Amino acid sequence: MPMTFNLAWRLFKHEARRGELTIILLAIVLSVGAVLSLSLFSERLQGALKSRSAAFIAADAQLRSDKPVDETWLLKAKDEGLDTAKQVSTRSMVFKGDAMSLVDLRAVNNNYPLKGMVSVADAPFGAKKDIDALPASGEAWVQSRLFQTLKLNVGDAIDIGEVKLTVTRVLSDIPDAGFSVFNTDPIVLMNLDDLEAAEITGPGSRARYVSYFAGDTSNVKGYTSWLLPQLNDDLHSWRTVEDDESAIGRSVASAERYFLLASLLAIVLAAVSIAVAAQRYAQRHFDPVAIMKTLGATKQTIRKVYLIQILFITLLGIAIGLIIGFIGQHIVVSLVADRVDVSLNVWHWRPVVIAIATGATCAVLFSLYPLLQLFSVPPLRVLRKDLDANLRSRSIQFVASGGAIFALMWMYSQDLKISVILFASGAALVAGLLVATYFLIALGRKLGNGKMGPWQLAWARIKRRAMDNSVQLISFSITIMLLLVVLVMRNDMVSQWRAQLPEGTPNYFLTNITPDNQARLDRHFADQNVDINEFFPVTRGRFVSVNGEGVNTEVSKEEESSNEGRRGLGREANLTWGNTLQKENEVIEGFWHGNVDSTYSEGWFPVSVEEGVAERLDIKMGDLLSFNVGSEIVETKVTSVRKVNWQTMQPNFFFVIHPDAMKAFSPTYITSFYLPTERKAELTKLLKPFASVTMFDVDARINQLRDIVEQVSVAVEFILVLVLMAGSLVLIAQVQASMDERRQEIAILRTLGAKGSLIRKSVVFEFLIIGTVAGFMAALANELSLYMLQTSVFQMTASLHLEYWLVAPAVGALVVGVLGAIGCWRLLTLNTGEMLRKMV
Repeated sequence: MPMTFNLAWRLFKHEARRGELTIILLAIVLSVGAVLSLSLFSERLQGALKSRSAAFIAADAQLRSDKPVDETWLLKAKDEGLDTAKQVSTRSMVFKGDAMSLVDLRAVNNNYPLKGMVSVADAPFGAKKDIDALPASGEAWVQSRLFQTLKLNVGDAIDIGEVKLTVTRVLSDIPDAGFSVFNTDPIVLMNLDDLEAAEITGPGSRARYVSYFAGDTSNVKGYTSWLLPQLNDDLHSWRTVEDDESAIGRSVASAERYFLLASLLAIVLAAVSIAVAAQRYAQRHFDPVAIMKTLGATKQTIRKVYLIQILFITLLGIAIGLIIGFIGQHIVVSLVADRVDVSLNVWHWRPVVIAIATGATCAVLFSLYPLLQLFSVPPLRVLRKDLDANLRSRSIQFVASGGAIFALMWMYSQDLKISVILFASGAALVAGLLVATYFLIALGRKLGNGKMGPWQLAWARIKRRAMDNSVQLISFSITIMLLLVVLVMRNDMVSQWRAQLPEGTPNYFLTNITPDNQARLDRHFADQNVDINEFFPVTRGRFVSVNGEGVNTEVSKEEESSNEGRRGLGREANLTWGNTLQKENEVIEGFWHGNVDSTYSEGWFPVSVEEGVAERLDIKMGDLLSFNVGSEIVETKVTSVRKVNWQTMQPNFFFVIHPDAMKAFSPTYITSFYLPTERKAELTKLLKPFASVTMFDVDARINQLRDIVEQVSVAVEFILVLVLMAGSLVLIAQVQASMDERRQEIAILRTLGAKGSLIRKSVVFEFLIIGTVAGFMAALANELSLYMLQTSVFQMTASLHLEYWLVAPAVGALVVGVLGAIGCWRLLTLNTGEMLRKMV
């Protein structure tokens, strides 16, 4: 063993001086560096985004309960290293003299909030400012709307149950206020110590007890595993940052999936680069192995020498890659520090482990087939250079390479769906490219005959190097496809995020508008140069039966029913009606009832159901639905199912009924409007004539959502740049892999009298042809990958990207052509004598 080790070490040093190990070493460095920089940056960015999104639930996790939470659970959380806080929320009446109003009462202890900040204003509807304080005992902070409804002033006293509290501040916002525009009751924040004296949480109350938890991710996960088995689904609801279904939560989740996707593609690119480099490394050592065999070296000795050498290369490549990856992500973080809140103080070990595993796995498994070829080289090659390796079957290569890629993708992502989608689309691309290669060979036979010009020479070379060209074509195509997937997903995703909140998005909602006030309010706002959006009629109603079968009304829509009977919403729904299909609503099944006759002799009226609620409650087309509105029963029939974009900040409804069904009911209306920040002081003047109208301010939420979207967009752009750099290096490695054979071809052509211009043009034309075919096939595979990713992973609307069918072949031809020309430039400038000497 010492002799074998010494021989391997001497060979390693000798080849390191000659530069023989450059390609495979750079490939391993590329794989480790790209994976580490992408993964570490993604982990840190995801941590920062989760911290930001945690502010919207005031903690890393919430436990909601219909009864007071067991104190031993909170003590256990503290033992696990978690911070805790408490809140009790309920609907309650607030009185000031004879005036009264229903409010959303929040009683909190002094630890609230664990994440995020409470915001206050100096005057109703004034500019908000964050504050690190809470109401003291005997105080209440109330939102601006309650000042308007009860004609309050700071310093006034209000009655809540049996306790009298002094209004000391104007409350602007609390972290977990929620996004729903139908939560119209103004929030009153009070100290938890005053709640018992108020006597409003006794038997029959609808109080909700909320416990908050915050700490390290591992501690939260450990506590979650301990707590979940003890929860009662009828009483408790556990929610973490990952469960956030708000617009912000969905945007952050999409960003995290994109980071995961980009990192997975970096792993695939790294694997391809190592495979290319290992193939070239093995081919360059056919002669040394043949010489060693003629001198008496056994196959076992040769195997040990080269395996040890691969180990040296792998360890060196991993070490350099880790250093470069660490420096690279530091540079990226520094570049985006002023636009994205990413901290370098947080360290993650998982990306380091993944990077090392990627480099080691790829180096071993993607070198397996080339090394087996190398070990099977016959000794007679010393005399006959035309003899190649005896190993012909590539099944080992396909199994080892494919298994390595899939294992790495699954290990890193821990998401079987994304891994299968990318692997399947890649396999489909490889199959298509093999077919395309046969067409190229057949075409090369025809176009490579006749008078030998640069195009004919290029086609002849494609025909002669059929197997190498197929590998090269697959490598180029996979690289281009992966770059296209990252690029197009970035464009589609960021466009979708920004489209949901365009400039002028309504930032204030008005509810409780009576029919008498509707026209007057519209005129008043128009006089103040404020545009009112569409008015939607709204009334409260309870969904009670499907096809005559009563539904269970005792659970919320988020919980599974543990009672017998068909599942229902578990609460009253906001019903609306109209013949005009709402913006961002799409009928995906049936027909919109505004397009049919309004006479219904069968006793029922059309209703359109949102697809999510239809799926959750098992409602089908043609089902008869009954609603209890007041004391009346409204009979409807499902005539359409709608797809609703819930990420838009506009009122959306589960059920939209035909207007004829609701003629007997007097609605209130809901509408929205946009008011620039600089005009916020005009809100009091706008609403003064309409004391009964309730305003819901979502301006702060929209600004927070925009802020996160902008940060995510910037981060996505830098991740795209990193992947593009990795892809470019793979293309360069692929070009370099064919240099030895090209040197031999060019030397022969020059010896036969071929002009330099003919050879240069033929080389460029060859790469142009391969790049064009690779780009076209990549565009087709890109559509397949995007369709599966957008529909199955990102919950986006899939669309064709026909422009890339033209752009990808053109860019493929340009990039591969330029890289081929640059890679071969030094080779093309050598004179014939120098080439012949290098071939010896």
